[in-house]
Amino acid sequence: MTRARRILRGTLAWAAIGLLCTLGGPAGALDVGQKAPDFTLIAPGGRPVRLAELLDKGPLVLYTFIDAFAAA
Repeated sequence: MTRARRILRGTLAWAAIGLLCTLGGPAGALDVGQKAPDFTLIAPGGRPVRLAELLDKGPLVLYTFIDAFAAA
């Protein structure tokens, strides 16, 4: 996987997490294994990228490091 593709996937992962967090409280949360709603984001370079397009190429893992930005 190229560096640009890794950056794109990382950017999309963070954006997806933000999107899922803003969809609502616990009632809007996804369960493990549940499909996320399709969405489109603008990738670096201005190109729109849809979640469905990435999923057509294979599985996509969304991850986060909750304590990564916590104050020490």
